[in-house]
Amino acid sequence: MHRVVTLVRPVQSTFELGCAVEVFGTKRPGVPQHYAFETCAETPGPVPTTGGYAMSVSQGLSALETADTVIIPGWLPVEEPLSDAVRRALLRAHARGARLVTICSGVFALARTGLLDGRSATTHWARVEQLRREFPQVRVEPDRLYVDHGDVATSAGAGAGFDLCLHLVRRDHGAAYAALLARHMVLPPQRKGGRARYAPPPPPDDALDGLLRWADERLGTPLSVDGLAAHLGVSRRTLARRFADRLGTSPGAWLLSRRVATARTLLEETDLPVEAIAARVGLASAVNLRRRFRAHTGTTPGAYRRAFRAP
Repeated sequence: MHRVVTLVRPVQSTFELGCAVEVFGTKRPGVPQHYAFETCAETPGPVPTTGGYAMSVSQGLSALETADTVIIPGWLPVEEPLSDAVRRALLRAHARGARLVTICSGVFALARTGLLDGRSATTHWARVEQLRREFPQVRVEPDRLYVDHGDVATSAGAGAGFDLCLHLVRRDHGAAYAALLARHMVLPPQRKGGRARYAPPPPPDDALDGLLRWADERLGTPLSVDGLAAHLGVSRRTLARRFADRLGTSPGAWLLSRRVATARTLLEETDLPVEAIAARVGLASAVNLRRRFRAHTGTTPGAYRRAFRAP
């Protein structure tokens, strides 16, 4: 069970928190429960809300120590600094492999950890200039409903919190499950302005001088780390350093993850046989695809398609 923990603070916005609760924490008849949802605060006890009432939060920051996803559902006032305890707890969670997700003004808290430095993010349109001014090292994208880097993700206004949360559900459990959940919530499974596919898109072109998008368009070719380095005109060592600095991974690991992610999309959205999908994503054979796919997802391509095939 994937453990989702929201970090709330006084005065907590009720709508942003509600987005997370509805997607990850509400049990619905006929909808499999894939998430365990909890709430924590730096100081457990009564937490006042923007609704004029206080909610009781029993857990402290230790709840973040075993979270798979940490959600910051707004941060008001946005000028409020992070305490040392909160900053350490968020950085420890991220270092352990938890993904950190913000809704609306929550991006200001995440930006103060430094984890958004050199990366793109979004927030409510009314806060865009303030975010740019206070964190010039963050690339602010005001026209995006959400920006997902895998380990960190941000959403625009409060309503876009639903878009981001449903996107994360699609990423975790496929388009069919996300669509089922969205229907129960009477929401569109994918709002225009978000990403239309399960597979996360490559980072923006300027992340590595256009290399990532160039490579993403050539996954079906015999693309190698040497080929990536040659395209940029750098050595393998320089390429590895740039990937580590900007993406936190190696060129080979990134390339394989993109091939598997694209295979997941094709399994969800097409009737192509596994052999054809393997060729399209550059994994050569069905045997190789099955081996790589199981290593990344814990299941086989056939089982994944049966479980998550979009209607």
